[in-house]
Amino acid sequence: MSFSSRERWVMLVASAWLVTGLQLDAYAHATTPQLETFWTPWHAVLYSGIAASGLTLVWLLRSRLPSIPTYQSLNALPNALRVPLLGMAFLLVGGGIDTLWHNVFGIEQGLEIFVSPSHEFIILGMVLVAAGPALMSARSTGDRLSFADGAIVTVSALLTSLPLHIYSLHANVLGEFFFGDGADPVRIYSTDAQVMHGFLFTTVLLLLPIVLIGRRWRLPIGVPALLVTVPALAMHLMFLEGDPWWMSLTVAIAAACTEAVARVAGPFLPLSAAASWVLLGLLAPAVVWGALLLAAANQDGVGWNVHVVSGLLTYTALTGAGTVLVARNIRPAAPARAADEAAAVSVK
Repeated sequence: MSFSSRERWVMLVASAWLVTGLQLDAYAHATTPQLETFWTPWHAVLYSGIAASGLTLVWLLRSRLPSIPTYQSLNALPNALRVPLLGMAFLLVGGGIDTLWHNVFGIEQGLEIFVSPSHEFIILGMVLVAAGPALMSARSTGDRLSFADGAIVTVSALLTSLPLHIYSLHANVLGEFFFGDGADPVRIYSTDAQVMHGFLFTTVLLLLPIVLIGRRWRLPIGVPALLVTVPALAMHLMFLEGDPWWMSLTVAIAAACTEAVARVAGPFLPLSAAASWVLLGLLAPAVVWGALLLAAANQDGVGWNVHVVSGLLTYTALTGAGTVLVARNIRPAAPARAADEAAAVSVK
C-alpha cells in the first residue's frame, strides 16, 4: 500500500498544525506563569490541530477500509496508518482528560506541566501522529529521497522530535543555561547532576531521528545538521527569550561542521557502513557538546572541573554509540506463519 504525494503533504500540514499548537501553548506557559484558564487561543490551535489530524486520517482511511471496518481490516493496515491512528487515540483520551483535569485540579505550574498524566497522553499521541508522513514515505521503494520527499521526511522527523524536546525541558540542555556553579565537590543530588542527565537525554533525542532516517535512506546533505539546528533554535525561542543566542548557535554550527567532516572523511575510512555509523555516534556528541562547553567557558565560565567535563563527554559519546547500535539493529518480528515455516524446515 503506497501513498500519493498529495496525501503525504496533507498529513504533514495537519501534523504541523498540531505541533504548532503545542509550541504556542508551551510558549504561553513559559512566558505567562499566571495563566489560569483552559480557554486560550493556544489551546484553540492545539485542539483544532487534533481535529484536523483526525479528519485527515479519516480521509486517508476512507478508500483503504471496507464500509464496516473489522479488526482484521484494521490490523492489515500498514504502520504508516496504524501508528498515527494509535496516536489519535492517545490524543483524544489525553484531550478529554486534560479538560477535566484542569477543571477539577486547576492549571499545572512548573514541573507539574511535565508530569501531568493528560499531558503525557497528548505528547505521546502527537509524536505518533507526526511520524505519519515519514512512515508513509517509507512505503515507497528506493533508498534515495527526492527534494520533495526529503522535505516531507525531514519536517516529519522535526515535528516528531520537537514535542519530545519541549516536554523534556526538565531534562534537556537546550532550554537552560547552566554549566556548573563551581561547587567542589559537586553534590550528587543537584542541578549539576540534573543537567548532566540532560546532556545524555538530549543526545538521544538529537541523534535518533538522524539514525532512523539514515537506516531507511541515504541522508541528503544538510539534513543531519538541520535536525539538530531547528530544535536548538526552537528551544531558545520558547524558553530562553531575551538571553544571548551563543548556546543554540554553537550547537548548530558544531553540528554542521561535524556533518561536513563526516561526509568528507567518511569515504576514506576503511570501515563498513555499520561501523561508520557507530563511529559517528561515538564522536559526534562529544564534538558538539565539547564545542558548547568551550563556548560556555569563553562566555560565562564552566563551573565543572576536569573530572566532570571529561566524564560527561565520555558519557555522551557512549550514549551516542549505544543509540546507533540500538536504532540500527532493531528489526520487526517475522510474521508468525513465516517464522513457523522456518522452524519446521530447521527441524526437518
